[in-house]
Amino acid sequence: MKIKVLFFATFREVTGSRQVELELPVGIQVRDLRLRLGAQFPALAPHIATALVSINHEFAFDEDLLPDGAEVAIFPRVSGGSTASQPEHFAITDQALDLDQLLAQITLPSTGAACIFTGLVRGLTSRYEPRETVYLEYEAYQPMAEAKMKQVAEEIRLRWPAVQGIAIVQRVGHLFPMTPTVIIACTAAHRDTGVFEAARYGIDRLKEIVPVWKKEVGLQGEEWIEGEYIPGQDD
Repeated sequence: MKIKVLFFATFREVTGSRQVELELPVGIQVRDLRLRLGAQFPALAPHIATALVSINHEFAFDEDLLPDGAEVAIFPRVSGGSTASQPEHFAITDQALDLDQLLAQITLPSTGAACIFTGLVRGLTSRYEPRETVYLEYEAYQPMAEAKMKQVAEEIRLRWPAVQGIAIVQRVGHLFPMTPTVIIACTAAHRDTGVFEAARYGIDRLKEIVPVWKKEVGLQGEEWIEGEYIPGQDD
């Protein structure tokens, strides 16, 4: 059987490839694929055991079988449609983020509150010690990222049913300090409906399961930034 393997962020750089096509025997599991990729790409070997894997845009695990024709993605941990009553918008874009336009897409005649989180590129980072950032490079696995954004919206609706509209948009490419990088926006009829908590949940969950990565490029060098969360079967 044949599969396509995509590499992102750190793994794209260490392998020197964005994608490869492999011919494999039937019955191969994800754990077997890890071993094969580690052997084929020695620079990937130190990372392959902890790499996240998806099959056809869903997280996959070591015991999962690889189907013929699968699109498999290998990546580090991550740093739509709508109805009239529940408008939604999910996107990965390389264009500037337009807050007014996004709000217009998720606002109803009954909307009286909107809570918005906007992430920005910091010009100065003090994660380890003060570091000046020249720009951030954002990369995403777009089909899976947009599917996981929709999942985040579904989780928000289960927890806060009064939320009306949800927009989740991530910008990619080279972004300079003070540039908006992500917007999570939730609307509701009133401010005391959980709309604040819903927007906070949205950005926190995005950082856990939506496959988007960033590289910090500064005067001291460059580094892909990875999170600590490891997705489980329920993610």
